[in-house]
Amino acid sequence: MRSRIDIYVIDRVREKRIENGLTQEDLSIKAGFRSNGFVGQVESLKYSKRYNIQHLNKFAEIFNCSPRDFLPDRSVQ
Repeated sequence: MRSRIDIYVIDRVREKRIENGLTQEDLSIKAGFRSNGFVGQVESLKYSKRYNIQHLNKFAEIFNCSPRDFLPDRSVQ
């Protein structure tokens, strides 16, 4: 089961992905994930996959932003 912080991060990455006109597969490929479907698995409720700090750092590079852009300003309850 995913925590609220996991869901928050997933939502922020999804927003950036959509803002930049990328599909789930596009982002998986750009990030160099082994599976082209990794982002789709993270965004799906069927799987327990989640992003880690290295993923967020890679996304920040792709979207030309800070890894902090994917994290809340305060703790998530």
